Amino acid sequence: MVGLSSAWFLQEAGVEVEVVDRQGVAAGSSWGNAGWLSPALTVPLPEPGLLKEGPRIVMGRAAPVVIPRTWDPQLWAFLARMARHCTSRQWQRAMRAYRGVNDEALAAYDHLEQHGVQAESIERRILAAVATRGEAQPFVDELLRVSAAGQHVDMEVLTGDEARAEEPLLSDAIMMAVAVKGSRYINPGDYVRAIGDAVVAGGGTVRAGVQVQGVAHRGTRVVIEAADEQIEADAVVLANGAWLSSLAGPHGVSTQVRAGRGYSFTVDTPTPPAGPIYLPGALSACTPYRGALRVTGMMELDDVDAPLAPRRIETIARAIEPFYRGIDVQARRDEWVGARPVTPDGLPLIGATRTPGVYVAGGHGMWGVTLGPLTGQLLAPLITEGRKAPALEAFDPVR
Repeated sequence: MVGLSSAWFLQEAGVEVEVVDRQGVAAGSSWGNAGWLSPALTVPLPEPGLLKEGPRIVMGRAAPVVIPRTWDPQLWAFLARMARHCTSRQWQRAMRAYRGVNDEALAAYDHLEQHGVQAESIERRILAAVATRGEAQPFVDELLRVSAAGQHVDMEVLTGDEARAEEPLLSDAIMMAVAVKGSRYINPGDYVRAIGDAVVAGGGTVRAGVQVQGVAHRGTRVVIEAADEQIEADAVVLANGAWLSSLAGPHGVSTQVRAGRGYSFTVDTPTPPAGPIYLPGALSACTPYRGALRVTGMMELDDVDAPLAPRRIETIARAIEPFYRGIDVQARRDEWVGARPVTPDGLPLIGATRTPGVYVAGGHGMWGVTLGPLTGQLLAPLITEGRKAPALEAFDPVR
């Protein structure tokens, strides 16, 4: 989403673009995620409650956050840096940065859809459904904190019966729900493919199966060093997700990007889901997907290329099953794992590196889909005109 959006907006600005991808369009984290576009929920991952709740959410076989119990000095250094950002002061600072882009995120989607991208973002409020009032309170408190930080939040509290009237798939275990308005959702794989098709239709090139090993500045050109070839360009945008540090590190980007791996699967439902559902008790986001339900969850801080762990899928399935009617989680399909690119301060890396002609667009964590198009829209004038939008100041890759 981030890389192709950058290509699309650069192309709109008159730039000849070539996209180089190690797998192909929509093959990574942009395929299997929940596809939510919800500015009210786009907040820094490090937050004050994380230190308090940390032991509960990382301990035990059914924990929604998984930290490998092996000695990995880089991972533990990353977690220590993240912990330093879990303060009210740091959260407020990061939230101000997000507020500067959240208000424009949906307009960037509108721009794509109005200018040739054959895809649709669907307006629908998100239902956060809970079994107890105690489960709802932390979610409500976070929304109130986000609102107090200046971000527009429009929410409504529903009884369990009101929630089931809106979403009949919810079971009697749901006691209440909080509806978050001003949200949308997409089929992320289809949407990313539509952007890729639009780039090609506009004269761009998308090359799949190219393993980039490095990027260097030589003379007035930037050279992409691949396994069997070298590709020259006037400028390069590094948008390789959780692998970002390997390419951006030599160009002065010292902020470490780690993989926060998320899992998903699809399950059939008796009737098509009405809209997105968040289950705070299970820490799971669920979305309508081709007449069925895509279920996502987990934050696994493991190796970026580690294989899918079936027990993580089973953990999510057991956690969500009591909250739905008429689903068989054992009949699930499309089991998937993808690596979200996470930074220790919870802020993405968008802008110029210390190397002329080399730019970065990554580190969005869980918000790469929400902020992907806007990232490309803000990056294009920086590359073509040297004009840096104020909203990018906090996301400086060499901060």
